[in-house]
Amino acid sequence: MDPHLLRTFVAVVDHRSFSAAAGELGYTQSAVSQHIAALEADLGARLVERRPVGPTGAGERLMEHARPLLLRLAAARADITRLHATRPAQLTVAAGPLALTSAVADALARVRRSAPGLAVTLHVMGRDAVVGAVMAGDADLGLVDGAAAPTDPLPLPDPGPLSTAALTAAEQPLAVLLPAGHPLARRAGLRLPDLTDAQWLDAPDTAIPLPQLRAAARTDGFRPQVAYRGTDIKAVGTLVAAGHGLAALPLTAAAELPGTAAVPLSAPRLIHRTEALHPARPAAPVTELLALLGS
Repeated sequence: MDPHLLRTFVAVVDHRSFSAAAGELGYTQSAVSQHIAALEADLGARLVERRPVGPTGAGERLMEHARPLLLRLAAARADITRLHATRPAQLTVAAGPLALTSAVADALARVRRSAPGLAVTLHVMGRDAVVGAVMAGDADLGLVDGAAAPTDPLPLPDPGPLSTAALTAAEQPLAVLLPAGHPLARRAGLRLPDLTDAQWLDAPDTAIPLPQLRAAARTDGFRPQVAYRGTDIKAVGTLVAAGHGLAALPLTAAAELPGTAAVPLSAPRLIHRTEALHPARPAAPVTELLALLGS
């Protein structure tokens, strides 16, 4: 498959529009139509319904492969580029909102003091976006957080050629965030399986993603009432305080949100962990930062 055609297909499905995809990619609408037709001819299947625009069954199946394929192509280009690229005096870090802690900020300050003139750029984004940024070479270091058993790695997307390292100093207990007046707010601890039928907030880029809770509790519960697509922890607290659903957060972050109560999770045994992702040959500032963070 021609990756240019595949990229056009993803844009059309994402926007549910040929014209919007053309605007994003800088093509004419006619060129986008030709790309889709060529991809359908190559695969021998209709991939996109035209009215309304959306993926067919075959198109939905292709979408399961398309993003990882395009990401691995970008990762391959970035990996080869790193072999001969001159490293400028800059450090770009991509981090999830819960991975950006005071310890990370302090470590960045120490790295800057040891390397005068180092330009630091920090991007706060969702977990999958962090992995994608490092794979594509848009970030030198990624910090991704999530919930896992004490001895298990985080359930991350395929990181390809990247190296991963757990920041053990950043591990902490998980808590369930409830409205301050919730009947369970005064409990000493809560069991996750007992909350499968509760109302939950779906905030996958900020709170612990609901699929991770389902896997931990071995249930298909934890159905969301409200979806939040953002990276503002305070916004999650505001929504929980107003009764839009529960959320799982690291205990220290949950305890700071007004109008809510943070109750430690007692079972199953889960911790909040942050992992660092970086190229196999990281730049000197990345190595120094990882040493400071205790990887």
